[in-house]
Amino acid sequence: MYEQQTVNTVDFAHLVGFVRLRLAAFYKRRIEALDNLELKKVLARKNPYLFRAVGIQDVSELIRNLLLAYSSSSDETIFGNEFFEPLARDLANGKTADGEGADVLVETPTKIAAYAVKSGTSVFNSSSKRDQEKSFLQMRNRLYKTQKQFDPVVGYSYGRKGRPSKKASRFREVAGQVFWEELTGDPNCYIKILQAMQDYPERHRIDFKNAWERAVNRFSMEFMSNFMSSDGSINWRELLEYNSGRVAVPWKRTFPQFELSLSTESSAEEGPNVMEWIAADENADAVGEA
Repeated sequence: MYEQQTVNTVDFAHLVGFVRLRLAAFYKRRIEALDNLELKKVLARKNPYLFRAVGIQDVSELIRNLLLAYSSSSDETIFGNEFFEPLARDLANGKTADGEGADVLVETPTKIAAYAVKSGTSVFNSSSKRDQEKSFLQMRNRLYKTQKQFDPVVGYSYGRKGRPSKKASRFREVAGQVFWEELTGDPNCYIKILQAMQDYPERHRIDFKNAWERAVNRFSMEFMSNFMSSDGSINWRELLEYNSGRVAVPWKRTFPQFELSLSTESSAEEGPNVMEWIAADENADAVGEA
């Protein structure tokens, strides 16, 4: 059974610094995922009947809906891997678990708590729950030689978990405030995590927005090259054949990959260098302010 910790206070300065690092890692992964995303793979997994049924006629609207659907699921996974799991490990002064099934191990002289860190509380179905129980059981067997009490826990980073179901479970479940307090002993830890984000999301959002618009532009041109009728309307039949036809339809045309670069050198024939224009503007602003 879990033993209530002494009430502690999380070091907020440390928390701010760690949250800053994890947000940077989260946004880096988000941008990389968008830049590497391929339209043909996204379209192969989506429901063309649904997009037709809701009356979408604008290619940019279709593309933005595709990207929103992708991001909503992708972001949850990336955030869990890059933010919640490392944060839980850091705050608990734990170590990375050896093997599958748990993310953080917290060891005391008498007990080993193994935490599988999840995002929300709706991650399990009957099959995945059995897999989690099996993973905890295997970990218990590996740690048996320590002769310490083994406490398997699924910790949900947000949400609320009610009383355990009547059906016996091989692990405990804690969520939201209860989870973060158990790791740190600080009942306000879950709020402090939010506060520690400060203005870092707004700073990173600029770069992500640029990556998002690049994806919209790239996908729009690629979609029109493959599924646009001569009158400018979406060719739903060709899209459906690509998505669901008995015979795989080849991706007929791909959007050319352009590499844009700014040279730091200029010549008389090429005209003024872009970087020189920027520097000149900055110098002019500095003179004006002086």
